[in-house]
Amino acid sequence: MRESETVHQPPHSCLLRGFSCPTRLPVLPHPPLKQHYADSKEKPVFVKKIFDEGAEHYDPVVGWGFFGQGKSYRKWALERHGLKPGMKLLDVASGTGLVAAAAAEILGSSEPITCVDPSDGMLAVARKKLDDATFIRAGAEELPLPDKAFDFLSVGYALRHFGDLGAAFREFHRVLRPGGTVLLLEATKPSNPVGAALFRMYFGHIYPALTKVFTGSDKAKLMMRYFWETMDACVRPESILDELRGARFVEVERTRMAAIFSEYSAQRKGSRDQ
Repeated sequence: MRESETVHQPPHSCLLRGFSCPTRLPVLPHPPLKQHYADSKEKPVFVKKIFDEGAEHYDPVVGWGFFGQGKSYRKWALERHGLKPGMKLLDVASGTGLVAAAAAEILGSSEPITCVDPSDGMLAVARKKLDDATFIRAGAEELPLPDKAFDFLSVGYALRHFGDLGAAFREFHRVLRPGGTVLLLEATKPSNPVGAALFRMYFGHIYPALTKVFTGSDKAKLMMRYFWETMDACVRPESILDELRGARFVEVERTRMAAIFSEYSAQRKGSRDQ
């Protein structure tokens, strides 16, 4: 197991290259949730706290909440989008390592995997599953990693917790090798009223309530309630696809699964031999 701490100055900084960066407005995955934090600048502190406090309950809650199908689905999705032995994987917003653990089964070990997450609590759980992986405590918008270092980049149900989709996706493009793949797994609120109502009933009410029953933890219940709030407020899929294109990805696609799951995939232009 290898570890690193947050590096606040990304290696591709415009200042290091000797010219000024253009000003870009952040692309928020959802508006600030003022019941939890006042503005987007306070979001990272709140998100880290909520996941640090709920980390010990995360795996069992996610396991039964998705009816025990999560592990097989994650592995299936990674395989369908091209992950195979010999590749180097970067798992961003890795959390407790659920996507990374599925990837390790495909790759044959966790040694080619780097897990990045801002939550110490979540990474502490992930370390127990992935003995040989590299762990880095950092956010998606400033990855302390070299250019063109990975063949595949995954994000599992976490893009809603980013501070800036545009900045994150540009970082993803930078650290992927030419021909590399990005795969974002996400839960998406249905656009039709009936589907949206059922989605709200389960994720907004039933799931958080059962979390409290099974864990006895108000913090775990809050974590799952926050999941719902971010899904409810998240930008629509078209905006996510547009931001991936804006980050210079090609072959940008969204695959819908079981009416509520989205697989966003894209490629960095070029050949893997470059």
